[in-house]
Amino acid sequence: MAKAFLFDLNGTMIDDMDYHTNAWQDVLNNDLGASLTWQQVKMEMYGKGEEMLVRVFGEDRFADEKEMSNIVFEKEKKYQQAFRPHLKLINGLEKFIEKADERDIKMAVGSAAIMFNIDFVLDGLNIRKYFPVTISADNVEMSKPDPETFLKGAAALGVDPQDCIVFEDNPKGVQSALNAGMKAVVITTMHEEHEFEGLPNILKFIEDYDDPFLESLLV
Repeated sequence: MAKAFLFDLNGTMIDDMDYHTNAWQDVLNNDLGASLTWQQVKMEMYGKGEEMLVRVFGEDRFADEKEMSNIVFEKEKKYQQAFRPHLKLINGLEKFIEKADERDIKMAVGSAAIMFNIDFVLDGLNIRKYFPVTISADNVEMSKPDPETFLKGAAALGVDPQDCIVFEDNPKGVQSALNAGMKAVVITTMHEEHEFEGLPNILKFIEDYDDPFLESLLV
């Protein structure tokens, strides 16, 4: 049995990635003058928001880090406004984390989201008690696929990396888990199985947390 579960947030605990894509497409195209399709935006959505802005526009487009952080924060406000009426955990997750807690499996959130969004979920759904450790974009120098997010989560929980299982929805996140020496369970909310080709640390692909396979992680 694993000693700790590390959860990505968006697309992994809540099925909200379409709302993020919509908000980013609005900001990138309408506010900043890009001409990206929805699919192009989706493929750029990994790591910190500031890193995404640099990938799309180049390093010379923005005056400084503060300007980019303000853009990211405004995007997150648009996302939260649109998603708030639909805020809920993915099917089966509430029972799964309750069972993990009963079995003394430690849990953390390890996400490229800013704390503004992590708080939105943990407090909005009253599940903070299960997650004493939260590693956000604000806590790392290098975002996924670098292993820093998950290694910091494991260290804060006091658990060796090899005793952790990561729950992810994104190939970059699974690569991050691999780089950290951790196995991963992939939930297919936004990416299909073929998009994870070449990642040998995947234990199982699941549609939601009602998948019977997850019982094997709790015994």
